[in-house]
Amino acid sequence: MTREINHFINGTHVTGTSGRSGDVFNPNTGEVQAKVALATADEVRSAIAAAEKAFPDWRATNPQRRARVMFEFKHLVEKNMDQLAEMLSNEHGKVIADSKGDIQRGLEVIEFACGIPHLMKGEYTEGAGPGIDVYSMRQPLGVVAGITPFNFPAMIPMWMFGVAIACGNTFVCKPSEKDPSVPMRLAELFMEAGGPAGVLNVVNGDKEAVDTILTDPTIQAVSFVGSSAIAEYIYATGTAHGKRVQAMGGAKNHAIILPDADLDRVVDDLIGSAYGSAGERCMALPVAVPVGKEIGDELVTRLKPRVESLVVGVSTDPDANYGPLVTKEHMAKVKGFVDQGVAEGADLVVDGRDFSLQGYENGNFMGGCLFDNVTADMESYKEEIFGPVLQLVRADNYEDAVALPSKHQYGNGVAIYTQDGDAAREFASNVNVGMVGVNVPIPVPLAYHTFGGWKRSAYGGVNQHGPEGVRFYTKIKTVTSRWPTGVRSGSDFVIPTMK
Repeated sequence: MTREINHFINGTHVTGTSGRSGDVFNPNTGEVQAKVALATADEVRSAIAAAEKAFPDWRATNPQRRARVMFEFKHLVEKNMDQLAEMLSNEHGKVIADSKGDIQRGLEVIEFACGIPHLMKGEYTEGAGPGIDVYSMRQPLGVVAGITPFNFPAMIPMWMFGVAIACGNTFVCKPSEKDPSVPMRLAELFMEAGGPAGVLNVVNGDKEAVDTILTDPTIQAVSFVGSSAIAEYIYATGTAHGKRVQAMGGAKNHAIILPDADLDRVVDDLIGSAYGSAGERCMALPVAVPVGKEIGDELVTRLKPRVESLVVGVSTDPDANYGPLVTKEHMAKVKGFVDQGVAEGADLVVDGRDFSLQGYENGNFMGGCLFDNVTADMESYKEEIFGPVLQLVRADNYEDAVALPSKHQYGNGVAIYTQDGDAAREFASNVNVGMVGVNVPIPVPLAYHTFGGWKRSAYGGVNQHGPEGVRFYTKIKTVTSRWPTGVRSGSDFVIPTMK
């Protein structure tokens, strides 16, 4: 019997009533393993209403007690790590070790959120004027929402609701319908940790659910991660309805490789960052830019056997480098980009399109692909492939290399490989990209910093987690107070100044 996945509203599982559902596949076998209910607008509104009802008491809960709930939630997620990782791998296709990494990176934001008593502190100025004190306070917004992608079904929900809830908001999460089980389980664990009913709700759905979130007047802020086209829509629609919006879009991250780079490290890092998780990461490194013919030739020579020897296996295989892609439709899209690259004249050095895993011929498996001599005018270079494909775009000099990521439509992450500190410093300062790695392949900032790209990789101007996450999910109230001193000077019709 096919398992049913419904909604988690006001602390309990709620059966969907729309009559509509989506298939949740096992990417290893291609078989339908569950049906996920797709919410009606009224069902989404019921989750919003539950969050609205829970908000006054949760807001009034002091920050230290909210932090204690987050501490216990962290403990429970760690305790259930194996179960969560298996659940994640069975729906997404990541190998178990990668799924545990997904969960751990989310937990690091939960750890950050445990410091919310300090992070919520305002400012105070005594004696700002005669008998006047000025102070500010951070207050939660109210009901907020997150719309999360398939590629990180644990990490990104925790990035969003961890900070939002710790700040005193209540939350409605709309996860990807491709792999919805982990967010549902996280909501259960939050309740087990002592979170009150209605503080964290999960509704599964499609565009109807998304549009309800974007237009409902109770929702004060929306966080989104997904493709750039949808991010642009989320930002435009949400802000048009008076909401704060942070919408993270696509990426095309480049690795600039200077002639003095340690090529052994470069090859190791490219293999892991381009092909890990089957390339389904917004911080993957799908483009390598060797500077100069000699280093470009050497890089291809070293990469080719490594790509050919990649171990592709089921998500539970501990020896597999990566597992299947999330769905057949997505696999077909990735292969279509490879077809396009060939048609555009790029050299396909390693072709993984025909890979088949014995015993799992119906799974969504694809071998690694390696392109050389890709050029900036090719459509397959301009777009995000989001699969196990690495493209080499050769550059004659440093200036041409830096121009590639700087001019690209996406500006999420970039890396430079060099042993020259001056070059690295100049690059980090001037490249037109939001997150930079120096001899680091996946420059995802730690939880107490902040995550976000530039250009079509992000809309809204406010990054995720870290101090910017606290600012996004709170509003500042400033109080100017004066207590009677027995001295009065009558009415003043001039604006107050410090003179």
